[in-house]
Amino acid sequence: MEHVPPPAEELARLDRELAELDARRAQLLTRRAWLLAALRPPAPTAAPGWNPSAWGAPAPGRPGAPAQPWGYVPPKQPSAPRSAQNVLLTLGGLLLTVAAVAFTLVSWGSMGIGGRSAVLAAVTVGALAAPAVLLRRGLTATAEALAALALVLTLLDAYAVHAVAAPDTDGLGFTAVAAAVLAALWTAYGLALGKLHLPLPAAVVLAQWPLLFGAWAAGAPALVVGWALLATAVLDGAIALWGKGTGARVTACVGGSVMAFSALMVGLTLSVTASGPLGALAPGALLLTAAAAALAGAWRAPRGFARAGGVVAGLATVAAVGGVPAAAVPEDWGVLAYLAAGLALTAVVRTRLPRNAAIGVLVASAVVVAGALAGALPGLAAVLLGPVTLLSDVWAGSPGGFRSALDPTLPWTGLAAAPVVLAVSAGLLGAAYGWWPSLARIAAPLIAREEPGSGGGPAGAPGAGTPEACGAVAPGASGAPHGTGAPWYAGGRAGTPWYAGGTSAARRRPSGAALRGAAGAGAAVLGWGALLLAGAVLDVPYAVAVAGETVLVAGLLALAVRGTGSGREGSAAVPVTALVAAPAGAVSAGLLSLASEGASYAVFGALAVLFAGAAVRTGAGVPRAVFAVAATVGCTVLTGFAGRSLGLAPHEAAPLMLLVPALTVLFGARLRRNPAALPVELTGALGALVAVALAVPDAPFLALVLALCGVLAAGAAVRPERRPVAAYLAAALFVLATWVRLAASEVSFPEAYTLPVTVPALVAGFLRRRKDPEASSWTAYGPGLAATLLPSLAAAWTDPDWQRPLLLGVSALVITLLGARYRLQALLLLGGAVLALDGLHELAPYVVQVAGALPRWLPPALAGLLLLVVGATYEQRLCDARRLKDALGRMR
Repeated sequence: MEHVPPPAEELARLDRELAELDARRAQLLTRRAWLLAALRPPAPTAAPGWNPSAWGAPAPGRPGAPAQPWGYVPPKQPSAPRSAQNVLLTLGGLLLTVAAVAFTLVSWGSMGIGGRSAVLAAVTVGALAAPAVLLRRGLTATAEALAALALVLTLLDAYAVHAVAAPDTDGLGFTAVAAAVLAALWTAYGLALGKLHLPLPAAVVLAQWPLLFGAWAAGAPALVVGWALLATAVLDGAIALWGKGTGARVTACVGGSVMAFSALMVGLTLSVTASGPLGALAPGALLLTAAAAALAGAWRAPRGFARAGGVVAGLATVAAVGGVPAAAVPEDWGVLAYLAAGLALTAVVRTRLPRNAAIGVLVASAVVVAGALAGALPGLAAVLLGPVTLLSDVWAGSPGGFRSALDPTLPWTGLAAAPVVLAVSAGLLGAAYGWWPSLARIAAPLIAREEPGSGGGPAGAPGAGTPEACGAVAPGASGAPHGTGAPWYAGGRAGTPWYAGGTSAARRRPSGAALRGAAGAGAAVLGWGALLLAGAVLDVPYAVAVAGETVLVAGLLALAVRGTGSGREGSAAVPVTALVAAPAGAVSAGLLSLASEGASYAVFGALAVLFAGAAVRTGAGVPRAVFAVAATVGCTVLTGFAGRSLGLAPHEAAPLMLLVPALTVLFGARLRRNPAALPVELTGALGALVAVALAVPDAPFLALVLALCGVLAAGAAVRPERRPVAAYLAAALFVLATWVRLAASEVSFPEAYTLPVTVPALVAGFLRRRKDPEASSWTAYGPGLAATLLPSLAAAWTDPDWQRPLLLGVSALVITLLGARYRLQALLLLGGAVLALDGLHELAPYVVQVAGALPRWLPPALAGLLLLVVGATYEQRLCDARRLKDALGRMR
């Protein structure tokens, strides 16, 4: 019998009809949601995080679900019954615990010994047995609650036994025994009922106390207490590595960290305070044992814990090994023993220690070296910043020694080893910089070492920790990326670079060139600091100190110039460091020279010559600009010294200070668009600003200095690239000089001097506008109008008569109307501003009288009303402001 129509055709027809039904259903749901939204009140403002773009997204777990219409609110899901059950169980367990504590503390004394024992035994056994029955029935949460109750009951049992059965025993000793018994009990209980999460972590917590409390109870010395802490930490480490359950392992990790830290602190304290080398041996044994335990744990621990274990092992080894010789030398020199021990840790690169643990040991070595260097920082800071105190008494006389010019309160005798620490560190870093390829070959086994259980990938593939796996190519091999045959740790750029999407390992690891550059930069800085600090510790004569600091600046400049021109890859760190250190050293040397007049001239002259020579020798843009700026500053200071030597007052020496700014203008004209020209000219401008500040107390000299600065600005404005700024600056300085001169001469009618300037200026501006109608009105008329309006406005504000304010107001009104008529921005704004200020000056007395007659509450009320009006018409006011801005912008 044949189907009519055929089955395939009928199936296709059914699919089409079902699709049409789905589409129709979605349309009806959309319409229904719209109608519901139209009937219900408006929804409140959306809270942060409300995402309208998520409307219509398919519901989770329903791919292809139709989009939900606007206003659709999904129904709230009922809270999980498991959460409510947990809350109830927690509250029930808490109440039972409170009842047990209350019974033990309050009702215990009303029962006999038999009743007490029976009640405690029955309740504790019941609480311990109930979780096993509940687990078989699948009531895990209830079992956990009763296990918590059982834990509290066992603690109360221990308290009760001590209070009744053994009241005369030592509390610490009984606590140690009770903690050990309870730890064993709960360990067995947790292993028997493996589904419970509480017993094993509780056993770990209880296991922290037996050895510690037992040592205290026995009156053991601090060293024995340290051994007890270390043994507990070792037990915790074993549990963290091989224990059962995440909770127990995490608890053991936290407890082991606390106990290990306490043991290390005990050993370190005893080692540091030992009376001699023999006294430091016993604490050293404790520290070495802790180091061995940390390394044993790091051998099997994951990456982060392995590195942390390596750091702890390295620091403990340094404290143990360095503590013995440190106890045999004076206290100030003990840092060298620890430094030597820290440097000896670098031999770990040749051992078979796992890579992450070895990295942790190397980090410990770096921490020790950094700590030793940090001890030298106070003395080095005193050498660099101590001469600042000489600013209060310049040229008071040369001190006898270097320390006399520095901080006298610093304990210099305690810093005797600081220069040695800096020198040793600088020497090692310098050796690493010079012998970097050899060091890279020595460290290659550490880089190529695989971690236990890391896996090496498929057969024949390079190991996970090998340089080849990171994209490195063996030295001399062909096909090296970027044309280099050296691996990354030897200074090459092996593998695809990070910016080209290279491997994550290649992105994480710094290049060998960067590490080598950092070593060279560190050697330069530490060597410089060692020499400076050595001079202060030895208290060399003042002249030797000044000459030595100047020579060190010369050395840094030579290093910066030489490194800038070397062009070697990875060598930028050294010259950049020298470039930063040289100005800092120059500042320190300059401050130190302020004690003597001759030393000041010699040092600043030498520094100016050195920086100028460095600027000529270097070819790079930024270093040349830095050197040229430093030379300019040195020359400016020398001109200031010249004024002091000539016995000039500060305002009298101000014109002399403009010599260097004048030279910088000529120098800028010679360099034109050289990158160093602008920094030099800006530095000269700062020198001119200093000259203006010096001349402020004397108005005639201030006018002279301002006029000379205007001349310099006009000279710079001759160059097209400086004209847009220098021309306006020159005009402003000339006008300001005129005003200052008039004020200094006590001129009561400034218009007699300003009008002869204003009229020709306005005529010149009018002629320029006729020749170039597109010229700005500020350029054509601004300087001329300001030359008269502003001084007249200043005079009008102090004029008690009415004639000048009236004439000034009429003139400003005419200028404002002309600006509005001819659409000239300068006339409109200048005239309007002067007119408004002049009117305010005339109305000020009456405004004060009216304000005094008004009630005190009226001004705030009017201000609030104004704000309300402006806020209500904010959009309109914004449009008005925009139209005003556009109208002003269309003016010339």
